[in-house]
Amino acid sequence: MFKTKIRFVDIIYWLAIIGADIFIYMILGLLQMDYDDTYDSSKGEYWSLASMNTTQLMFYCALQLWNIINVIGLIFIGRKIYKRIKYGT
Repeated sequence: MFKTKIRFVDIIYWLAIIGADIFIYMILGLLQMDYDDTYDSSKGEYWSLASMNTTQLMFYCALQLWNIINVIGLIFIGRKIYKRIKYGT
């Protein structure tokens, strides 16, 4: 079994990354609220890309891209944890 040394700086580092991630989600969520306010049912179904204007579509794509980046990050972190547990390095 291995023993890892957890430093205070590492904890602050990860908390800052998590805080920045949540902040970006909050900003993108607030920018998406414009869609709810200006939705027009004559343009298409609710949350369809056809019913969004260019700005709303850009914010929607940015949110989906941020979701993909977060999934890739979680896979990377999970892989590192798995390696550390399995191989002890």
